[in-house]
Amino acid sequence: MNDWHGWAALVVFVGAYSLIISEKIHRVAVALGGAGLMLAIGATDDVTAFYSEDSGIDWNVIFLLMGMMMIVGVLKKTGMFEYLAIWAVKRARARPYRVMAMLVVITGFASALLDNVTTVLLIAPVTLLVCERLALPAAPFLIAEVFASNIGGTATLVGDPPNIIIASRAGLTFNDFLIHLAPLSAVLILLLLLLCRWLFRKSFVYDEDRAAEIMELEEREAIRDPRLLIQGLVVLALVVAGFVLHPVLHYEPSIVALLGAGLLVAVSAVETGDVLAEVEWPTLAFFAGLFVMIGGLIDTGVVDEVSKALAGVIGTNELAGSMTMLGASAVLSGVVDNIPYVATMAPITSDLVQNMGGDSDHVMWWALALGTDLGGNATAIGASANVVVLGIAERNRRPISFWQFTKYGLVVTAVTVVVAMAYVWLRYFGWG
Repeated sequence: MNDWHGWAALVVFVGAYSLIISEKIHRVAVALGGAGLMLAIGATDDVTAFYSEDSGIDWNVIFLLMGMMMIVGVLKKTGMFEYLAIWAVKRARARPYRVMAMLVVITGFASALLDNVTTVLLIAPVTLLVCERLALPAAPFLIAEVFASNIGGTATLVGDPPNIIIASRAGLTFNDFLIHLAPLSAVLILLLLLLCRWLFRKSFVYDEDRAAEIMELEEREAIRDPRLLIQGLVVLALVVAGFVLHPVLHYEPSIVALLGAGLLVAVSAVETGDVLAEVEWPTLAFFAGLFVMIGGLIDTGVVDEVSKALAGVIGTNELAGSMTMLGASAVLSGVVDNIPYVATMAPITSDLVQNMGGDSDHVMWWALALGTDLGGNATAIGASANVVVLGIAERNRRPISFWQFTKYGLVVTAVTVVVAMAYVWLRYFGWG
């Protein structure tokens, strides 16, 4: 670490993290206060914090969220989410666990095609309406969807932001992720369904009267503005196409999202102020503060010291190395947002692969991807999708506490990481 600044930065980060866990002070205030302290003690500076690609605010994430929140805000006005909520409940015969299973599968599949943040932005409003209609607690359903989004996002190059970083550094393609990680992701979604049946068993209370009321509803009547709905869906389809074609177009997801939001506001009759009012500004502020705090750890060498220590433990043993990489990445990604963690670990992983004489199966890279993506489920701030859903829940007066999320997240992460380790061992070391 770089002299005393490293230790000071570590104290600030641990203190801020402790306050977020305690929930005695709002997490946005803690994140922004922690960011201010990082700047005040010289752990980072304004230029690095606001303009650096390596250790500053990740504006690609901020503007991706902002653009998609604007699109979702327009779609809310069409009645589309009410339509989907009624449709989902009727298909599940209003049985709570069936509803959760349907939403989990849809979220997991959509997260592989889009990205996990975009998916939860679209699914969360539907979930809140479903729970309101069935008089169910929203927290278990929203938490289950976050788990599904992070697991489903593991399957493809575009599913989770860390995957894009890994693909770029390792020279991996969209099809590489499909072949190596999609099968495991599908198995883990099925495993998640079983875990949800056990973890949230007390929440599946069937209300026969409410179920009968919903079964009589006609979902088409929920659509309030068909013309705006068509405009919104066309723009959303274009945005999704832009995400999927990232390897060809080379446009960052943030650019695609902002272009889509701008186009939708321009062609529709919706007031710009009304659309901007739908943006979760506290969530964006929390991300900005968190990025600056983590940037302070990176700039003072704290993260680099941890990464080098991990590299020293791994050595040249590929099997032990991949297991250590997967497990350690899962633990660290539950504490530090997985995007800057992967950005730091990518060059170190590249050196490890070279020291091992090259890795034809890219097993070290798959271990890094699995650890960071699945480890994001461990805590309420482990991944971007987690923070976004907590923000949506709070705005809709259905708050989810740090520990309410984390007590389930630790169980899901432990189980899925163990299964992922078994998968890596059997596929790359145990067969043939």
